[in-house]
Amino acid sequence: MIQILDIHKRFGEQEVLRGVSLNVPRGEIMVIIGGSGAGKTVLLKHLIGLVRPDQGRIFVEGVDICRLRRWELKETRKKFGMLFQDAALFDSLTAAENVAFPIREHTRFSDAEIMDRVQTLLAEVGLHGIEDKYPSELSGGMRKRVGLARAMALEPQIVLFDEPTTGLDPIMSDVINELILNTQKKFGITFFIISHDVKGALKIAHRIAMLYEGRIVEEGTPEEIASSSNPLVRQFLSGSSEGPIHVI
Repeated sequence: MIQILDIHKRFGEQEVLRGVSLNVPRGEIMVIIGGSGAGKTVLLKHLIGLVRPDQGRIFVEGVDICRLRRWELKETRKKFGMLFQDAALFDSLTAAENVAFPIREHTRFSDAEIMDRVQTLLAEVGLHGIEDKYPSELSGGMRKRVGLARAMALEPQIVLFDEPTTGLDPIMSDVINELILNTQKKFGITFFIISHDVKGALKIAHRIAMLYEGRIVEEGTPEEIASSSNPLVRQFLSGSSEGPIHVI
């Protein structure tokens, strides 16, 4: 579904990505783990063409998105849904209006059809009956679920997640991880997730890749990552300050 080939990216003197290569099969959950500053968010931005690589290529369903013109890239982006780190809901819109926003922008559905779709999406994420509430009236976990409903609004083939459990307590983090897992199983969508949540990654991923200083240092199934002998991986999984990963 997604093929990332030898991606390099530099901002001024800072080399952020140093030859990242990954294959993401259709209908699987790929989780990218790594510390702050490892390049995870920059890699995510490459997948939807917000950033173009200095070197390398990215294929989505066989199409090299790095070489698309602006209007072609706009069409390709319709294959993607996006759940932002803090959900990024519009404060002045209700939950229903937030979910409806991409549907209104990109389809010609009637108001009744849109509302039916919105109610179905909110029910899918366990939020039936909150259509008229504003983001300020929702908990952090509820905002994340509204964000996921909005990400699914156009029936995307790929959904990108930017730290989906950041800012949530352990129980709500598990609720969100269960929701991600169940949603992917139900719809068979390809999920690409960047996360600090080691426990969650091991629970929901089909494959995990660890990014460190702009390079993939380990990739494998959750079982393979959990039993890795790589000292970088071991330190990150344990959350220890002792090891080869230098904390600045």
